Amino acid sequence: MSKNVLLTGGSGFIGKELTALLISHGYSVSILTRTERKPSKDITYYKWNIENNYIDEASVLKADYIIHLAGEGIASKKWTDKRKKEIIDSREKPIELIYSVLKKNNKSLDAFISASAVGIYGAFTSETICTEETPAANDFLGATCQKWEAATGCIKSLGIRTVIIRTGLVLGKDDGFLKKLVPIFKYGFGSIVGTGKQYMPWIHIDDLCSIYLLAVTNTNMNGAYNAAVTDDTTNAIFSKALANVYGYFIWLPKIPAFVVRLITGEMGKIILTGQRVSSRKIENAGFKFKYSNLKPALLVCLK
Repeated sequence: MSKNVLLTGGSGFIGKELTALLISHGYSVSILTRTERKPSKDITYYKWNIENNYIDEASVLKADYIIHLAGEGIASKKWTDKRKKEIIDSREKPIELIYSVLKKNNKSLDAFISASAVGIYGAFTSETICTEETPAANDFLGATCQKWEAATGCIKSLGIRTVIIRTGLVLGKDDGFLKKLVPIFKYGFGSIVGTGKQYMPWIHIDDLCSIYLLAVTNTNMNGAYNAAVTDDTTNAIFSKALANVYGYFIWLPKIPAFVVRLITGEMGKIILTGQRVSSRKIENAGFKFKYSNLKPALLVCLK
């Protein structure tokens, strides 16, 4: 009988791609959803409602592995106090719900794997290459990721192998980070943002899903791992490469930082700043990037 993987956030961009990969490797997949959905041969759907503190316990009891991807989009709305709370709650509360079921039923798992983000290192630009040992920053991004990761401590306390995947900007076809950029760059209106010196740690969706699969299969994996290519990609390099894929050189002036802040408010920090991260730890765990160069990664996303 195949092992079962339960996904939160399974209907999102990463969740859909990861579901397909898991099924292709012989796993059955369960997905927690707010709405009724018909099961398929390989996918079972279970109801949950975070606001009402409800989860179908059968989903957790069936699972051999749980992968927690759910969370409100960091960049989808301005960061009001209400929005900040929604962002944090949407990451912490699902873990608390899952823990309550595990604890109540004395249920164990082969592993609990949670998403996080390289934003834990903060919204700043530096030549420092952040490793998993780099302290969390004190800004909103750093605090959010720190709380997100700390919430998994209750799962770990049950003796369950717990892995955290700190994700960079995810490149994929028709979705992910490129979704908002393609309409601009495709028609020749792409530009560099701010100074252009801010680093943009990125990863192709195929590589990210393969890292999650490795976290399932590699029983030696524990703790946090950066999931981003270690390179020197800045906003200027990224913007020029994307324009080049569409066959032109950037001709528009840089978008001033004050314009970005005027439009996005505090959230502009994630656009105007960025740090480098090291992928050494995940590579030492046996992972090999399929896409380690930016332009080929962009080409496969946009063809």
